[in-house]
Parts: sequence; C-alpha cells; structure tokens
Amino acid sequence: MKESLARYKELGDFLKTRRAKISPSQVGLPVGIRRRTPGLRREEVAALAGIGITWYTWLEQGREIQVSAQVLESLSRVLMLDKAEIRHLYILANQPSPLDIPPQQQALAPMLQRILASLTFSPAIILDTRWNLVAWNTAARVALFDFDTLAAEDLNCVWLMFTNSQYKKRFTNWEVQAQGLIARFRAECSKYIEDPWVTKFVRQLQAASPEFAEWWSMHNVAKEREYYKTFNHPTAGKLIFEHTSFFVAANMNLKLFINAPAPGTETEYKMKNLIAML
Repeated sequence: MKESLARYKELGDFLKTRRAKISPSQVGLPVGIRRRTPGLRREEVAALAGIGITWYTWLEQGREIQVSAQVLESLSRVLMLDKAEIRHLYILANQPSPLDIPPQQQALAPMLQRILASLTFSPAIILDTRWNLVAWNTAARVALFDFDTLAAEDLNCVWLMFTNSQYKKRFTNWEVQAQGLIARFRAECSKYIEDPWVTKFVRQLQAASPEFAEWWSMHNVAKEREYYKTFNHPTAGKLIFEHTSFFVAANMNLKLFINAPAPGTETEYKMKNLIAML
C-alpha cells in the first residue's frame, strides 16, 4: 500500500473509532431504540460538523481527499477530541496542528527534581518553550551560573546571554555561541509566533542588546544537537562538557539539558572539587 493511501486509511479508521465513543446524549441527540452501531451515526457527525454526508463517508472510507483545517476543527469539536487526539488528527490529515500556546508557568514533577539532583557532577537545567529556566541542579549552579541569585524576570537563557555580563564571560567564543543560541531559540518560538510574549520579549532584547538586534534580523534557524560545550569558570578554569537535551515525556513543553563532563579532560575532577567546596 502506498504511503499516502495508508495515511488516508489510518485517518478514516481513527475517525470511525472516535465516532463510536460519542453517545447521542453527549451532543444533545435522542438515543433512540434502533441503533445498530455504538456511538454516533455518520450522518449525525456530518450534520453536527456542517459537512456533507457523502464527503464525510468518503473520508471514513480512506479516500484520497483533501481536508481543510476548518473541517478538522469542526470534527475535533463534534468528536470531543482531547489535545493528543487533535494533534494526531491533524498529522494524519497533513495539516499543521492548531496553535496551542503553553502556559507561562510550568509545573515540575517531584520525580524531575530528583533526577536533576541525582546528576551530581553533570550541570543540568530544565527550560520551557520560551527558554525560561524552570529548574536547575547544584552542579549547574556551581559550574554555569548561580541562578539562585537572579530575579524571576531574569531567569531566561536568551536574556542572560545578551544582558548579563558575568554570564557572558562564562562562554568561550561568545559571539558564535550567542548566534547559535538565537538560531535555536528562533526555531523553537516559531511554533508559537502568535504568542504575545514572544513579540514583547524580542522587542525588549532588541532594545537591550545591539548584538541581538543585528543577529535576530538575519532570521537564522538551527535545531538542537549534541556537541561539546566549553565554559570558563572563574576559579576552576576551562570546563568541557558533552551537551545534549531531552524532551520531558510528561510535558513536551519542557526540555532537559544535560552537560556531562567530557572524557579525557579534567572536567569531572574539577566538578568534584567544586561540589566538595560547598
């Protein structure tokens, strides 16, 4: 079966199973006594969604027809889909998922806090989609920056990179690092470009940093990747880490960044000494 046909069949089967889960009473329809199938009938879904019964039938049959975002929105409402189901429906229909701007405050599960604490010699932080610092471990506070000393409004990695002189000194080849940060931040926030926070934040940074204003106008984008990251510590000197990141499964709006001491360097030894001095 061709890939496109498999996608349409999967879409049709998904709609049929969701339709079967909705009872007539949930959408204000009489239950009746002669329903041969569970859930709603095709004609009922079509009528409630404001689309033709023939067209909807073709959709469930897996025919190759284009589905607009407006139709998907109506079907999502009628079939009472949750966020995961809506995202799945849009993916199957080859349409971009509707904008779902994440909340400003991200709750952190106690399990994540314990995972951070267990990374004794590996600086680790958790960021939200706006690159706000949500959490960090002791190793990050010791090796990267003492985030505990910052005001809540300053706890943003992009803001720190361009406005905090002490934080900037921690990076070797700051210009390259900063431009790469902008490119990754732009790629991330483009998913929520309608978020008023993004517009306000960018304007504030453009006013605060000529470098940010210049590099932001270049519209460069980049994805996260694994790489070696070097920091200049004021007392321990050069620290070299293997840098990688992971999405938090329970909340995909959060991302865990881990900096593991690079093998073949003195970084792990230096980290042990820094932690021991606390």
